[in-house]
Amino acid sequence: MATRPAGSHVSAWRPAVAGVAEVFHAHFVDHAYPRHIHDVWTLLIVDDGAVRYDLDRHRHGALRTSVTLLPPHVPHDGRAATADGFRKRVLYLDTSALDAELIGRAVDQPGIVDPQLRDRIHLLHRALAAPGDEFEAEGRLALILDRLHAQLRRHTPVSVAPAARGLAVRLRELLDARTIEGVTLREAAALLHAHPTHLVRTFTTVHGVPPHSYLTGRRVEVARRLLLAGQRPAEVAVAAGFFDQAHLTRHFRRYLGVSPARYLGAPSGIRPAGRR
Repeated sequence: MATRPAGSHVSAWRPAVAGVAEVFHAHFVDHAYPRHIHDVWTLLIVDDGAVRYDLDRHRHGALRTSVTLLPPHVPHDGRAATADGFRKRVLYLDTSALDAELIGRAVDQPGIVDPQLRDRIHLLHRALAAPGDEFEAEGRLALILDRLHAQLRRHTPVSVAPAARGLAVRLRELLDARTIEGVTLREAAALLHAHPTHLVRTFTTVHGVPPHSYLTGRRVEVARRLLLAGQRPAEVAVAAGFFDQAHLTRHFRRYLGVSPARYLGAPSGIRPAGRR
């Protein structure tokens, strides 16, 4: 059975703060994230080391001196840029937290050099780790979102959608609606009145990942939320659309570097939502 490298550690919990879908702290040495897509905003700061990642086919880096904001529905990966790995703290923010029109700006410039913003995010993480400080956390989150809006609106680009975007979006909506039960390529092609090969090619061109990778990533997202809500891995596997627990574990470890059973964890005193 695969094990995490020595020194690696993951903590994840869902706080009782509106707008924050999940808090995720991790230390990875040699784990590499495969290309995947989130349906939430990813707000990341690095505490040690550095991260290399590709976002929408463009290479970037995350350093201790910057804040990284990854938009929803845009493919990205991630890996350590140093031999000793990296430590990061992540906030997954609901899509309602930031306007969808800012996605293009975040794609063009996911790295933000803003010491005050980084300090605000650090203080928010500290508040989220302290039971009873939810009101403080809500206030700090509001200041962070206000500053992110100001940063992203400075030079928001005008993007032109490709001709095939409509078909790709319809397939994505179908996969989102059928995440658990799934859909065959032939069935999807018939529903969308497109040739299967053209459907796969178009989706991959627009979204940066093939349909099967997108669906697997969506199921992993469902699984991590069910785990945070207190369900057992065996129950989560079926509920998230995986064949069995072994199927879930294989893909979960590939995406997140740990098994579902070892995913949950939080700083002392924090109890994940659903387990109160």
